[in-house]
Amino acid sequence: MPAPAKDFVHLHVHTDRSLLDGCCRIDRLVAHAASLGQTALALTDHGNLYGAIDFYTETKKQNLKPLIGCEIYLVEGSRLEKKGRAEEGKSWYHLGLLARNLEGYQNLLKLVSDAHLRGFYYKPRADWETLARHARGLIAFSGCLAAPIPQHLLHDREDTARQTAARLIDIFGRENFIIELQDHGLPEQRKIIPGLLKLAEEFNLTTIASNDVHYVRATDAAPHDAMLCIQTGAKLDDPNRLRFDTQEFYLKSHDEMARLFAEVPASITNTRLVAEMCDLAIPFPKGSERYPRYPLPPEIKTRHTPSEYLHQLCVAGLRRRYATDHAAISQHPAVAQRLAKLQNLPPGEKPQPPDYTGLTHDELLVVRMTYELSIINITGFVDYFLVVWDFINWAKQHAIPVGPGRGSGAGCLVAYTLGITNLDPIRFGLLFERFLNPERVSPPDFDIDFCMRRREEVIDYVREKYGRDCVANIITYGTLGAKMALRDIARVNNLPFAESDRLAKMIPDELNITLTDSLAKSAELRDEIARNPLAKRILDTALVIEGMVRNTGKHAAGIIITDRPLDEFVPLSLQEEDVTVQYDMGAVTELGLLKMDFLGLKTLTVIADAVENVRATDPAQKTFDIDTIPLDDPKTYALLNAGKTIGIFQLESTGMQNAARQIGITTIDDINAISALYRPGPMQFIPDYARGKKNPAAIAYPHPLLQPILAETYGIIVYQEQVMECARIIAGYSLGGADMLRRAMGKKDAEKMAKERGKFVEGAQRVNNIDQRKANEIFDLLNKFAQYGFNKSHSAAYALISYQTAYLKANHPVPFMAAVLTAELGNAEKVSHFIAEAESMGITVLGPDINESGAHFTPVGDSIRFGLAGIKGVGEQAAQKIIEERATRGPYDDLAHLLNRIDGRALNKRVLEHLIKTGAFDYTGAPRRQLLDNLDAALAAAAATARDRAAGQTSLFDLLAPAPKTKPKTNTTP
Repeated sequence: MPAPAKDFVHLHVHTDRSLLDGCCRIDRLVAHAASLGQTALALTDHGNLYGAIDFYTETKKQNLKPLIGCEIYLVEGSRLEKKGRAEEGKSWYHLGLLARNLEGYQNLLKLVSDAHLRGFYYKPRADWETLARHARGLIAFSGCLAAPIPQHLLHDREDTARQTAARLIDIFGRENFIIELQDHGLPEQRKIIPGLLKLAEEFNLTTIASNDVHYVRATDAAPHDAMLCIQTGAKLDDPNRLRFDTQEFYLKSHDEMARLFAEVPASITNTRLVAEMCDLAIPFPKGSERYPRYPLPPEIKTRHTPSEYLHQLCVAGLRRRYATDHAAISQHPAVAQRLAKLQNLPPGEKPQPPDYTGLTHDELLVVRMTYELSIINITGFVDYFLVVWDFINWAKQHAIPVGPGRGSGAGCLVAYTLGITNLDPIRFGLLFERFLNPERVSPPDFDIDFCMRRREEVIDYVREKYGRDCVANIITYGTLGAKMALRDIARVNNLPFAESDRLAKMIPDELNITLTDSLAKSAELRDEIARNPLAKRILDTALVIEGMVRNTGKHAAGIIITDRPLDEFVPLSLQEEDVTVQYDMGAVTELGLLKMDFLGLKTLTVIADAVENVRATDPAQKTFDIDTIPLDDPKTYALLNAGKTIGIFQLESTGMQNAARQIGITTIDDINAISALYRPGPMQFIPDYARGKKNPAAIAYPHPLLQPILAETYGIIVYQEQVMECARIIAGYSLGGADMLRRAMGKKDAEKMAKERGKFVEGAQRVNNIDQRKANEIFDLLNKFAQYGFNKSHSAAYALISYQTAYLKANHPVPFMAAVLTAELGNAEKVSHFIAEAESMGITVLGPDINESGAHFTPVGDSIRFGLAGIKGVGEQAAQKIIEERATRGPYDDLAHLLNRIDGRALNKRVLEHLIKTGAFDYTGAPRRQLLDNLDAALAAAAATARDRAAGQTSLFDLLAPAPKTKPKTNTTP
């Protein structure tokens, strides 16, 4: 039972998000505060707001009042100066702030963001000017020993302390500036308490007592000490390392604090008053109000609303994709009748899913597109679609490869007509409701694959288009898992690596396993702990720090885009030189911000390079387009069924090769099914799929009504979309409602499942007169497969990429393998692996040649030349100089000819040595040893020639030299 509520409230708490100083996991911290009878709790991490939203939601769960704040770093001069120190050698002071209200929170966001983006110099710093500009709605505290007033008092500068207090009162107001007393057993703190009380009396200020909380319990002092060692790279036995001077920095109870400040009892009760001053409610919008607004071009804006413009783009896309005339088809009576039910609805009324029965293909397209647009309109995501269309359209206009789709977005016909996806959802039977569900409005989520090499160009375009202050990356937190926690604690205890490795290997190799679970599952670990006191001490410490934040990073793909400057919604920092949101992906989603995943997919780069190689080496394929290849190519399926899938996207593992042989792939739908089935769980159904494909008589359907849905997978439920369709057919669910059922099944929510079962059984009886026993049987079957079912939209989109790579390998093997090798430049093991595969295909991979090699692996007839940039020690820049000169003035006769034509600064001796050693000049017939021995002389001669040219001298040989060749004699494609 929680302790009864007391008057004391902790107002100075650091979490593990402080990285260095804090050792308080937010969940454990808040749970312990609740058990102590706290009514409120304050977050004041150093210089950041990393965990503010997690802290806010966790305290709400525990019925505690969340107080959001920050202990900022304050400089006396300008935060823009990257030098200067305060007195006593301090570069900055600490200053504690709490948000009284939403305005204060927003000012805190701006202060913290500015400190990281503009004031960062070793620490994220604010100055007095920015503090005054963003002071409204904030409460300030005199602070810990590192704050300005305590520092002045500590060094006997009472007048300066008084002036600083007056300055803070001027900025925040008397009622919003609080004198803070602390006592962790430090003599310095006890020295300044009388001075602080004197200032409080002189200025009539509220006084509070606080305890600087850096770890949760008193017993966590040692683990916190170990955490400091982990963060600073020190060992526990290092006498000069960073350490806290006392063990009093834990979450103390009301009684402990009351005893500590018995002489100033009001300072305890005043903490409750400060908490009551704070009334912060952070808004969590559910719709698209914080999404960016697509800036319509002026010529469009005068004629169309965003919704009308989106409709216009879709109509044009419908004609381009399907040659369907939207205007003409809309006049068909069967279509006009259905469209009338989707348009001009009363405000707030959602359109009902249309009936597609009896429609022709073109009619279905028009009705479905109109339905999707009506849902997009009513849910407020028009601008979202325009934003995504815009940057994908820009990427395609600039020849940046874009994936055909990823995730449930491939089931959206509007996305296909806009060119956001490149997979026909009608052909593949994909469902819009799996993407945007009108019965449970959640934001649509397009995760887009781009060529690895050029992904950053698209992100830069988005930054320029929507404003650099409105676009940022998302932070990631690296946490201490079981093995890492154990290894780190072993290291700081000076345990030899071999011993710590032995100990870590006792933890079972299971994903996300905890130390507690490891102890339960590993008898070896339990025995070691029982007999080895040091191992027990290490494990006990690791149990406390497990799950703590160890470091921060930048999400590999996540980008936030907003309609207003980001620091109005979130705190910002810099990660790897990029502006990054301090809140993680879950928090930014809660805050209603648009998260886009700009993913880099190496295979798209391979495909793009292979296509360029095909165009460059085959005169008949100058306009080769991977998007127009046939999906029924016999050579492609023969290659897949032969198991020759090395280099083929998703299909190159031995298990996938065996599955392909077992099934006998004849259509892209088989690739789709294999991709979905080849996972733990559904893998057991691959033989059933293969048997049904080869022998239709062996297929068994759970109910005859399900045959149309399950025929493509031979009676097996493979996809989530099939679960939804089965619920629709059997029990009369709408597809939106069926998606809700699928989600409930996936989450194994017993209460929701009981309700859905009743609804399903009743619907089966009402719609199809199916008895209760059979309905329950079908429900159980759907529930089983919902655990295995894969998102068909995602697997179909990736099946297309698999097919494209297989088609290239089967029909254009040399250009394809050259592209595959290029993608692995720098990875010697993989290059060796793919060279072996090329040679098994009868393709010779030739060594580098200064006249035939491109920067990367280059197709030359039926062979592949090693790329110059792939030679260790040469690099991209030198390779490009060689190739550009060769393309302009023809091939090189020999080494001397090369040196006389290219600036010596671009080709140093080291680069030339690597070129010679790898055989790039073997075509001249000169032995490599001879070229290396004469290299210094050749370089000196080239330098002398260059000096003569610069001086205007010309040799007899220059006069007799032939005119530069304008065309190379051999292939020079980079």
